[in-house]
Amino acid sequence: MNTVDPDSLPLERIIHIARFRRELRAFLRHSEAVARRWEMTPQWYMLLLAIKGAPDSSERASVTELSDRLFLSRNTVTELCTRAEAAGLVYRESAEHDLRVVHLRLTDEGERRLGGALLENEDYRSELIDAFGELSESFGRATRARR
Repeated sequence: MNTVDPDSLPLERIIHIARFRRELRAFLRHSEAVARRWEMTPQWYMLLLAIKGAPDSSERASVTELSDRLFLSRNTVTELCTRAEAAGLVYRESAEHDLRVVHLRLTDEGERRLGGALLENEDYRSELIDAFGELSESFGRATRARR
């Protein structure tokens, strides 16, 4: 194990790290509770968000893409998608370029639940962003001080 100088991180920076960590946990706990209020498991919430928030703005995703985005195995994502489909939150469509590829999209009900949960999480998201901003500023000051 490496030895670390206990004074290598200023107390102010540690305070910002601690606040950010607290806000992150609060956000995650709140998001899970909100998902349940919108009749979704926390995993369905993550799934719907990953589909709707596709980086290419297509609002769709393949199982492989979802596996990468959610850091889950393909088998786990396949099972998650099957359950979300049975609940009426997503549907499957074949890709135009390759019929072997299947994309998942949100149903109207999936859109409704995700939208409601996202709106209900807005205040917690703002708190998390503020905490991250403070941490980023602290990191920037520390980096400039070392130069």
